[in-house]
Amino acid sequence: MPQIAETDEDIARCFDTIAELRPHVKREEFLPLVRHMESDGYRLAFSEASGRVVAVAGYRIVTNLHMGRHLYIEDLVTTSEVRSEGLGGQMVRWLRDQAVAAGCAYLDLDSGTQRGGAHRFYFRHGFTIASYHFSEKLDVRRQ
Repeated sequence: MPQIAETDEDIARCFDTIAELRPHVKREEFLPLVRHMESDGYRLAFSEASGRVVAVAGYRIVTNLHMGRHLYIEDLVTTSEVRSEGLGGQMVRWLRDQAVAAGCAYLDLDSGTQRGGAHRFYFRHGFTIASYHFSEKLDVRRQ
């Protein structure tokens, strides 16, 4: 059953799993970054099997004009060794329950266009493609 990572130890234990999805994040930056993100509403949830963290989800409950109150999933990953064993689906169901309990109208996420396997997973778990997400990488040095 998923649980929220509240202690520094629990957050640090999530690193190896989250690094499969976010390889650019450095181990030494992970805990301070998560703690900073928590001040903006970020929560990190994890599931264990045999004493190891095998599934991780980072999420926020936010409100905007487009969707109203919703739970936005920023990160969702299971370790490659246990993928397709149902732990990702368990995490999605847990996140959905969190959203309903918080009075959210939607469960929402973005996924990179190259992640076909993840997209099939999302469709199986009730997600639909609701919009395109556009972004522009900014050169912060030019300011």
